[in-house]
Amino acid sequence: TDVVVLGGYAEDDVVRLAAALESQSEHPIAAGIVTDAKERGISFEPPKEFRAIPGKGAQAIVEGRNVKVVSPGYLKEHGLDVSDGRIGALASQGKTVVYLLVDEKVAGAVALADIIRAESREALARLKGMGVQVMMLTGDSAAVARWVAQEMGLDDYFAEVLPEQKAEKIKEVKARGLRVAMVGDGVNDAPALVEADVGIAIGAGTDIAIESADIVLVRSDPRDVAAILELSRATYRKMIQNLWWGAGYNVVAIPLAAGVAYSIGIVLSPAVGAALMSVSTVIVSINAKLLQRVRLTA
Repeated sequence: TDVVVLGGYAEDDVVRLAAALESQSEHPIAAGIVTDAKERGISFEPPKEFRAIPGKGAQAIVEGRNVKVVSPGYLKEHGLDVSDGRIGALASQGKTVVYLLVDEKVAGAVALADIIRAESREALARLKGMGVQVMMLTGDSAAVARWVAQEMGLDDYFAEVLPEQKAEKIKEVKARGLRVAMVGDGVNDAPALVEADVGIAIGAGTDIAIESADIVLVRSDPRDVAAILELSRATYRKMIQNLWWGAGYNVVAIPLAAGVAYSIGIVLSPAVGAALMSVSTVIVSINAKLLQRVRLTA
C-alpha cells in the first residue's frame, strides 16, 4: 500500500481517517486499507453515519469531520482536480488509487496493489482448457484493469464500470451470441448476477448478491467456478446417456411386451414385462448415481 499526502496532512493521518471510514465497508479495497492501518499500528475510532456511495466510494463522520474515500471518477464528476505525478506513476503500475476527502477537500490518495492469487491463475487455466472465454467486469481504472487482464491473459475486460452499468455490459456480451455466467460478491454485482444466464455468488459476499444468484459458492475460491462447470457438463452427459438408454430400451422392450415376437415363440408375461420396466428405471438411477464418482479438483 502506498500513500500520497496532499493538503498538508501527515501520512498517518490519511491512513487513520481512511481506515476509520472503511472499517464499516465490505469492499476489498476497504479491507486492504484497514489491514494496512493495523500493520502500521495506527488506531482509529469507528465512524458515524456511514453511507456507501454506490460505485464511487463511501462517506461518514470521523472525528467530527465529513470524510469520504472515493474513486477517481467521483473527483471528475465533482470537478476536483488532482494533478500529482506520484499518483499517475502508481496508477501506471497497475495499482488501484482511491482518494481521501476531508470536508470536501482532497487530503491524500491511497494506492493498493492487486495481488493475483495462484488459485485465480489455476482457475483461469482450467476454464480456458474447457473452451470458456473469461472476461473481467470491474469498477477499477482502465490502467489497473489492463494490467490485470494482461497478467491473467483474459479474453476481454470492461473497466470503470458503474454499478448501474454492469447489467448493461452483461447484455452486451450476451448480444454477441454467448451464454454468460457472472461471478460476483458485492451489492454492486446483484443486477449483473440477475441479468446473466447463470449468476454465481461468492459465499463470503453480501446477502443481496447471494439472493440474486443461481449458485452460491461456499468458499471464496475461484477454482470452484471451474468445478461447477465440470460438474454441470458431467450432469449433462449423464442426462443424454439416460435419454438414449431409456429410448433404446423402450424401442426394444415395448414391442416385445406387445407380442411382436410371438411368431418366433418369444412371449413376455405381465410379470416379466413389469420386471423389465423396473430394470430400466433401476439402470437409469444407477447411471445417475455414478455422478458421485466425478472427481472435482479445487
